[in-house]
Order: sequence, then structure tokens, then C-alpha cells
Amino acid sequence: MASRQLHIDALKFLAAHAIVLHHAALYGPLSEGLAAAFPELASWLVSHALKVVHVFLAVGGFLAARSLSEQAVGMRAWSGAVRDRFARTMPPYAAALLLAMVCSAVARPWLPGDFIPLPPTGWQVLAHLGFLQGILHFDSLSAGVWYVAMDFQLFAVLAGLLALGSKRRWALVLLLAVASMLIFNRHAGLDDWAVYFFGSYGLGALAFKASRSPQAYRWLALLALLGLLALAVEMRDRLLLALATALYLGLREVRYRTRPPTSQAPSSASAWRVRLASVVVHQGACSYALFLIHFPVLMLANVLSIGLGKSQPAQAVGLLLLAWLVSTVMAMAFYRWVELPLTRLAKTPRLNSRLPAPETHAPSQASMR
Repeated sequence: MASRQLHIDALKFLAAHAIVLHHAALYGPLSEGLAAAFPELASWLVSHALKVVHVFLAVGGFLAARSLSEQAVGMRAWSGAVRDRFARTMPPYAAALLLAMVCSAVARPWLPGDFIPLPPTGWQVLAHLGFLQGILHFDSLSAGVWYVAMDFQLFAVLAGLLALGSKRRWALVLLLAVASMLIFNRHAGLDDWAVYFFGSYGLGALAFKASRSPQAYRWLALLALLGLLALAVEMRDRLLLALATALYLGLREVRYRTRPPTSQAPSSASAWRVRLASVVVHQGACSYALFLIHFPVLMLANVLSIGLGKSQPAQAVGLLLLAWLVSTVMAMAFYRWVELPLTRLAKTPRLNSRLPAPETHAPSQASMR
């Protein structure tokens, strides 16, 4: 599984850090220093780094399809899958929201304005805990948490389609993905709903399904043609990135299934590759934690810059690099001491027995889209 997962962890690792740099270049006084020191880099990070969200979407769809491929059919299967997803996602998400609210309260007197979220209301917090903040049009409590809500929404839709039990259920996934790419994704007003992003998410899911077919290459070629058709209708870099990611994942899965890796011990010459791979796997596992906690760190770094007085661009860049490093270290700590324990707690039989039995996912969200 480690060999099978390495390239996925690498994608998650790179995409998560691209989002960190995007927010560093977008928010607060330190972003102005970065723009003064490296104007072209800062402009690229603001305008283009955010598109890696669609790498996450394609990876998310691929992994969701892999986990749901063996699920039973029917409403019980769907509600159970969604319940389990909520139980795994919510605890670290709620902890990160609490951290973001505390850091916002600390930063607000120093950094007034759109950069720092306003004091939250009770309904706003409840909307976030229900992954409904975008649909209900509440301001976000932290940058990027809209994606967690959207990922949950997309998972619920995919799980619902795959739980239908019909032999044509994958055809429904394909139809919704095509409708999203050709219609829904071209209307920005729909970006709080799963149909807007289901094109990218569905490409990842369909790539997994195609990789399991005896005619895998033909199905992946058809998937590529459908994606290119959508791009011919309207060119979107974000969709092109999702298509490339989905095809890459599909091809790697075909290769893994047709030529499984050996279990030979590594030679001394390749030992450094093994160590590097272990770092990538670990950082990929920490990517969700990094996604959740980097913005509170960025807020405090901007507060520090205000406390130090008017800074030069070089000092601003140094503080941003420090915030990036601290975010990475804190993500590893959050993953080990918060995310993993809470996830294990959610999986305990005692807690699961308390969950309802199933029946017969301030800063502008648009900046990340």
C-alpha cells in the first residue's frame, strides 16, 4: 500500500504547500512585503497556485471511489458511508476551527479589516459544524475551510450515486461529471454546491473505475476525450489540471495492478530514496492538518510583523518563510496529537454505538476557486 500510495501522497503534499503559499501571498501586510520583494512570484501565487485545489478534488474523487467500490447498495449503505465520513472529518476540523477563532481574536485588534474574520455568531459556528457555511452564505471562519465542506458534499453525492444499486450507477456518475464540466462549472454562482465541482471530483472517481476494467486504456482515453471536449467548449486551467491528475492516477493504478511492486529490500544505493519516500508519505498524511491550521499561523505571523514595526520586504519574506516552517511543524504535531487520536476515537465501537443507526464535507471563499 505504501508503494501504491506514494504518488498520491506526493500530490497531496505539493498541493497543500501550494495552498499555504497562495494564502501567504494573498492575505495581510506580509503579502505586501512579498509582492515588493518578488512581484512576479507573488502575482503567480495569487492568480495560479489556488488552482491546485482541483488536484485535491481529483485525488479526493479517486480515493472516494476506491473506498466506496466495495460498499453495499441501498440507503443503509449510503447513510453509513456518510456517517463514517462525518465522524472521521469533523473532530479535527472542529479543533482547527476553535484554533482559528482563538487566533482571530488575538489578531483582530492588530489587523482589522477583511483579512481577519469577524467575531463568530452561534449560527455561523453551527453552520460550519454542519458543513453548510457556503450554502447558507456565512462568512468563513478560516481560509480554505470551504473546501472541507465541499469535499464532504461531493463524497455524499458520489456515495449516493454508487449506492443506487443499478447497473448504470457509474453511467450516472459519468453523466453528472459531464454535466458539471459542460454546464454547472461554467456558472460561478453555483460554487457553493457539489454540482459545480463534480466535474473535477468525478474525473478522479471515473479514472479509478476505468483503471479496474480489462479495457482500462480505452476507458481512460474516452475520459480524456470527454475532458478535452469540455475544455473545447470553454478553456479552464483548473479543469485541465483535474483532468491531467485523474489520468495520471488512473494510469498509475493500471500499472500497479498489472505490475505489482516487489517486496525486495532496498539496496544501499537506493536507501536515500526510501528515506525520501517515507518523508513524502508522512507529509502527505499531514496534508489535511496543514490545510486546517496554516491560516491561524499566518494570522499570528502578520501580527508579529505589526509588532516589529514597519518592515522591509526582506524581513516580510523572512517572516513568511518562518510561518511556512512553523505551519509545517504544527501540522505534523496536529496530525499526531489531534487528528490521529480523534480519528481513532471516532472509530471506537463504544462511540459508534452512540451514533444514530443508519436508515433502510471574513476571507473570501472565491479566492480559492
